[in-house]
Amino acid sequence: MVLIMKRFNILFLAAMLLSITAVAQPGGDEMPPNGEPGKCYAKCLIPDEWTTVTEQRLVKEASTRITVVPAEFETVTEQALDKAASTRISVVPAEFETVTERIMVKAPSTRIEVVPAQYSTATDNVLAKAESKKLITVPAEYEAVTETIEVSPASTKWVKRKADRNCLSADPNDCQVWCLVEVPARYETITKTVLKTPATTKEVVVPAEYQTVTKRVVSAPATTRTIDIPAEYKTVTKRVVKDPAQTQVIEIPAEYKTITKRVVKTPAATRVIEIPAEYKTVTKRKLVKQGNFTEWKEVLCPVKRTDATMRTIQRALRDAGYDPGPIDGVLGSQTKAALIKFQKANNLPTGRLDVDTLTKLGVN
Repeated sequence: MVLIMKRFNILFLAAMLLSITAVAQPGGDEMPPNGEPGKCYAKCLIPDEWTTVTEQRLVKEASTRITVVPAEFETVTEQALDKAASTRISVVPAEFETVTERIMVKAPSTRIEVVPAQYSTATDNVLAKAESKKLITVPAEYEAVTETIEVSPASTKWVKRKADRNCLSADPNDCQVWCLVEVPARYETITKTVLKTPATTKEVVVPAEYQTVTKRVVSAPATTRTIDIPAEYKTVTKRVVKDPAQTQVIEIPAEYKTITKRVVKTPAATRVIEIPAEYKTVTKRKLVKQGNFTEWKEVLCPVKRTDATMRTIQRALRDAGYDPGPIDGVLGSQTKAALIKFQKANNLPTGRLDVDTLTKLGVN
């Protein structure tokens, strides 16, 4: 009987391994969208989140009560206007003085003189035969080249991985991981003769021919010259106003007298007394976030999940103020709890160790 049970257990384990490894290529909505070769993706089951909240419930509405505050009086002494302020105008006569000034008798003017032109003998080169061009043929050149051509193009395929041991959920099988693997292209090398330089024509310039001639030319053209004739002045003496006549306004101040009277210091008023509302405290349980499978996110591929990488993540959590436990390279319960706290504090999706979380931690 024991031998039969052992054989049954072996067959059962073999069937489970076949069901895990022989998984079909994902299709439709199950495939991670916009996948990139050489990267892995996962989605995890996030449980519901609850919290306990305490709130105040109204027992008795707030109200008010009105009371009357009587007016207050006082006796004051003040200055009253007895005679208003006024003004009077007085005339200040003008003042004169004698001044000497220089005045123009004849305005400045100009006259124009002619300066004759000047000549010289010059030697110059004159074009005897214009420049021309002719075409020369340059033959084509060939060379042998070797090139590599593509026989079959590069492609990619999706590969299902085992349960992600980096999943932050209690059950690692909650995280589904698919990796997009690159299939390299195949090439062949061939040799062929190709045109290196095509046949062309080349244009050659035949230079121009010149001859020397001598002639008389103007070295300085005829011009005109303007001569300034200065103005003529004479000195005169006359009497002018130094300060014009003006009026002066004299201020006459107002006159006041002292009077005593009884006035309201504080007017009568009403005062509203606030009677606060009465409350009682109640405690209840509230759903914070509905649990569900997360969207596909990029995660570390199995070949990159080393103990050194996990120790780097644990140090980054510790430097950010989250206790991951010992720096041992193991994704234990304390490290998972620290990661979830970090993700919630930075508004990141919780439940998996994705590339967004690594980037926020500063882990490359």
